[in-house]
Amino acid sequence: MTTGQPTMRAIVQHGYGTPRDVLRPGQVQCPSPGAADVLIRVRATSVNTPDWATVAGVPSIFRLSTGLRRPGQPVRGSDVAGVVEAAGPHVTGLRPGDEVFGSLWGSTAKTHAGAFAEYTVAPGSQVARKPAALSFQDAAASVMTGLTALIAMRDVGQVAAGSRVLVNGASGGVGTMAVQIAASMGAEVTGVCGTRNVELVRSIGAARVIDYTTEDFTRDRQRYDVILDNVLNRPPSATARLLTPQGVLIPNSIGNTGGLLAGLPRIARAMLIGLGRTTVKTATLTVNRDNLSALAGLLESGTVRVVIDRAYPLDRTADAVAHMLGHHARGKVAITVP
Repeated sequence: MTTGQPTMRAIVQHGYGTPRDVLRPGQVQCPSPGAADVLIRVRATSVNTPDWATVAGVPSIFRLSTGLRRPGQPVRGSDVAGVVEAAGPHVTGLRPGDEVFGSLWGSTAKTHAGAFAEYTVAPGSQVARKPAALSFQDAAASVMTGLTALIAMRDVGQVAAGSRVLVNGASGGVGTMAVQIAASMGAEVTGVCGTRNVELVRSIGAARVIDYTTEDFTRDRQRYDVILDNVLNRPPSATARLLTPQGVLIPNSIGNTGGLLAGLPRIARAMLIGLGRTTVKTATLTVNRDNLSALAGLLESGTVRVVIDRAYPLDRTADAVAHMLGHHARGKVAITVP
């Protein structure tokens, strides 16, 4: 660390393993924004699948890119909501004092430290003004899961009024968003979840709910135009049998509650069955102002609400990641930064 450089509180990852063993509060150098970046005073962030997967270091092959013994970038966290402290000269439409939300997802710049900290730097193109009525906590918890669901339903599935949509893993982060977004588009939505989440999934817009503890959803007699599979706990060929002739199967690793290690091989198998008559497409997460504005509109109107299981203060980030790693969170796990 350079002498004299300002520091900040952050949650530092010291290796790979269980969250409480490798994530600890510490002091790191405060990041500086580049010409196209904004420096954000973080007010809230959230835990996503890539965060806990990198903490656990699974699958191990990913360590070739993140770091063999510990991550080269020691601060996790991608989604963020907060206040702009400074903006680079190439940033348009944002200025210091603006309340914003967005994500660092996909950014490879070395200056873009993670969001589990008091300050972070994000590309200005991946940040938008936060609706005034939306809390920092809800805004931070909406980005990765909300945009993934929006892109899956709107762009990939092309859901419209009268579409029949099935969401496997309907009580998770992506699932709760997808159920609501599809219902807002006029679709008839069937959600698949466990017993304790049946009423939640019904309350957010699912016309039917299948309890996976008592029924195998792949034996359902109904046929669907779009299936979003966030769990990948059944053979893709069995899931694909539920599709209409023009239906599309969307396997999703971002919301995969079984983990990337279990999910990636099944996504690969799903893509292989797509070489035949089945249409299989993935939803590529694209963080930009147009998509953020579309998501903000849904949240601001009340059409979609953010489901948050628990919120933890920054110093308890290890507990937040551990809770997410248990794969039973209802909706999102948020982190607040006072």
